[in-house]
Amino acid sequence: MTLTPAQRQTLSWLLIAAAALAIVWALAPVLMPFLLGASLAYALHPAVERMAARRVPRVLAVSLVVLAAVLGVLALALLVVPILAKELPLLKEQIPLLADRLNQHLSPWLAQFGINVALDVPGIKAMVLQGLDGNLEDWIAAALSSARIGGSFLLALLGNAVLVPAVLFYLLLDWPQLTARSLSLVPPRHRPQVDTFLAECDAVLGQYLRGQALVMLILAVYYALALAVAGFELALPVGVFTGLAIFIPYLGFGLGLLLALLAGALQFAGWYGVAAVAVVYGIGQLLESFILTPRLVGERIGLPPLAVIFALLACGHLFGFVGVLIALPLSAVALVAGRRVTAAYLGSGLYRP
Repeated sequence: MTLTPAQRQTLSWLLIAAAALAIVWALAPVLMPFLLGASLAYALHPAVERMAARRVPRVLAVSLVVLAAVLGVLALALLVVPILAKELPLLKEQIPLLADRLNQHLSPWLAQFGINVALDVPGIKAMVLQGLDGNLEDWIAAALSSARIGGSFLLALLGNAVLVPAVLFYLLLDWPQLTARSLSLVPPRHRPQVDTFLAECDAVLGQYLRGQALVMLILAVYYALALAVAGFELALPVGVFTGLAIFIPYLGFGLGLLLALLAGALQFAGWYGVAAVAVVYGIGQLLESFILTPRLVGERIGLPPLAVIFALLACGHLFGFVGVLIALPLSAVALVAGRRVTAAYLGSGLYRP
């Protein structure tokens, strides 16, 4: 069977893509900090370019952007970790009481419909004590002991904490040269098509990521303030987590809603906590769906929420956390490629009657 030049070229690109996916799958743990740094560099390089355009030295601009990113991550950790350390003992005390309360109110109500359910309160208490026993100092000591023995998790975490900012710094510093060098590898006759294709992918992905970041920030502030007004002691961590988790459509909102319901059930007696969560999260969902997402992200981008969920789950299943990092870029490339294939098909003789 003889292949035409166009077929040989298509086959070559498919083989290159398959080889790249195989390398990513084989080296996923090693590539994780580099891909995370590359993802952050892609999201942050416009800020560096704007500062460089105003004649700020590139090294200084990159340093300021990396420092701001590191401080943002540290601020989030310093915000959430102390509150969790304070509230975990309360959680240990309240979960058995919540189970007992459910037994007293839920079991008789379900019995009216012939459903006999009774929670094993002593068993739940034992499980909670086993899982949450000890304090933050004990966990830190255990983690350090694990690191001395050779535990890889803490060492990998510390290594990534140093490596990711370093990768981010050097990628931002050399971003124009890297993009120009990558484009120079494309044969000259194909550069216009590749350039327009990459520009379209960049427009789709960049607008989605930057718009979604604004949505996340606004919703984090909204949920934290609304839960605080409702009297929730865990308003700050739960609200911030919900806003940031919105990045994963539906799933992030559902997880934040579940955490808020748990916090309300642990803190308040009766139905006040559930009603407050329903009002806060109902308004938040309307705010996100009808105001923020259409205006800041835009329907014209063409990345449907279900497609984002599928891409995140599929790539995460295949490549782990690295897959989550490359899911959206792959989705943008697939979307743009699909648009072009569809346009070519509609303009071909195959579509015409």
